Amino acid sequence: MNQANDNETELEALELALGYRFQDKSLLRHALTHSSFINELSDETAQDNERLEFLGDSVLDLGIATILMQQFPAYREGKMSKLRSYLVNDRSLAELALQLNLGCYLRLGRGEESSGGREKCSVLANALEALIAAVYLDAGFERALEIIGVLFGPLIEAGENFINGDSKSALQELCHIRFNAAPSYALIDEYGPDHAKTYLVSILINGNPLAQGSGRSKKEAERSAAAAALEALAAAKPTQPEPLEPGD
Repeated sequence: MNQANDNETELEALELALGYRFQDKSLLRHALTHSSFINELSDETAQDNERLEFLGDSVLDLGIATILMQQFPAYREGKMSKLRSYLVNDRSLAELALQLNLGCYLRLGRGEESSGGREKCSVLANALEALIAAVYLDAGFERALEIIGVLFGPLIEAGENFINGDSKSALQELCHIRFNAAPSYALIDEYGPDHAKTYLVSILINGNPLAQGSGRSKKEAERSAAAAALEALAAAKPTQPEPLEPGD
């Protein structure tokens, strides 16, 4: 989407993906406006999305805390803090922004556009926070909480598995979120005496190797490989989906 394609017709696809139709469309445009875009305008009254990002950060923290309190009544503070840290960071926010194709709708300056701003984790994460703030201002906290719950639902499940030590289930959820595909495990080697064998397992996503792990049993090797895969995915750059064409 180019800078001109920010009229109501094009933005309807974003609203559909978000599951919310704005009453005040100016709030939506405001949330999508990067500072680099404003810097190239002569209009001194125009605003970027940084103030909305500031508000959205607080709304998101409160929303996630509320959901975790409701969903995990037996969790103590330390475990909930660990899970919240897994959920609310630039990496996870950028992934969710990519699912919404949010980068395609951002209003960027020419310099930011040419430097790949639509794919930058920080730009995408900030825009998602601004978008959450826009929903909050347009419809209140309860509606924003619903949106947060829908957006973060699969990640919450993956995070729950992760902090409880179930790396295979966490990887399964994360791969579904990020690639819409399940990981596969392949035994690539086994060595040692029969009574003390070591197994080496590789994990593949869409046929591409991602990580390896070893263990004294195949299940242990798979868990080790899944933990290594989660670390690899955490360090990898998010993949930008194909931009939407007008009318899609």
